[in-house]
Amino acid sequence: MDTNLATIQIIKDIQPIPNADSIEVATVLGWKVVVKKGEFKIGDKIIYCEIDSWIPNNIAPFLSKGQPPKEYNGILGERLRTVKLRGQISQGLILPLSILPNKEYNEGEDVTKELGILKWIKPVPINMRGLVKGDFPSFVPKTDEIRIQSKPELLKEIKGKDIYITQKVDGTSATYYIKDGNFGVCSRNLELKDGDNIYWKIAKEYDLENKLRALNRNIALQGEIAGPGIQKNPMKLKELDIFFFNIFDIDNYQYYDYIKMKSIIDQLELKMVPLIAIHYALQVEWTIDNLLKMAEIEYEPGVIGEGIVVRTIDNDPLISFKVLNNKYLLKNDE
Repeated sequence: MDTNLATIQIIKDIQPIPNADSIEVATVLGWKVVVKKGEFKIGDKIIYCEIDSWIPNNIAPFLSKGQPPKEYNGILGERLRTVKLRGQISQGLILPLSILPNKEYNEGEDVTKELGILKWIKPVPINMRGLVKGDFPSFVPKTDEIRIQSKPELLKEIKGKDIYITQKVDGTSATYYIKDGNFGVCSRNLELKDGDNIYWKIAKEYDLENKLRALNRNIALQGEIAGPGIQKNPMKLKELDIFFFNIFDIDNYQYYDYIKMKSIIDQLELKMVPLIAIHYALQVEWTIDNLLKMAEIEYEPGVIGEGIVVRTIDNDPLISFKVLNNKYLLKNDE
């Protein structure tokens, strides 16, 4: 079940947009959302819907702009994208509480299910789907990094911490595990049977089963497969490759810290996601605007990158979030 795509939030700020008479920009959490002028005010309790939510037509018919609504997983509606209106980035949708049943709602409360909102996931090409073996295993967390705009309080938590920053690889996530002698291969949401798909192709090319067995422990590797045929191959790779970013201790249900993770990835002769900085101390205040500027990376000169991932080096506690490049979202958000 999709969660936290639509939550009860408070409008923190509203500012005018230069040369725009009928719209203004509201701040919710760390997101900027364009709204009709005068429709909301600072302090209003509202429903905030995140980008990449699939919004049913019956709760926001205006999203279809007079055209027949599209269909996704049997639901008529529209996908929320990153857009630019009168020069202002807008990410998400603000709706009034009046569309919900008349009762008391708390800030942060999840109303995704009540509104019938789905998580929009880009359709998987046939060559990537594979034959389903079962659901994603419950003993390993899915790879789903939170966006800093959805949890801006992380900026306070990470202040003064020893961190590292990696490149966000735009591909398809994969999980490989050994548990109690069983080897498993998973896409983002499913476990897959051995067959003709990119996940198993990578497993065999890098001999991942034998490498994991040699570690003699219950463990999972998580990485991003990128290359030809995946997300338009923005990194311009000549062949499929995988870049790892997590190692998970299944028995203790916790991630390895950076030092231990890198040691094992090096030992297995695998690749990590590209490192941008380590033992990094931000020279300016930790703000979302500063991080968004840092996220304006390039995979190579002239090729816009997807963004960055920021993490603490140790796990006491592990703090981790992604910052996507708005230039990349505007260009590639199809």
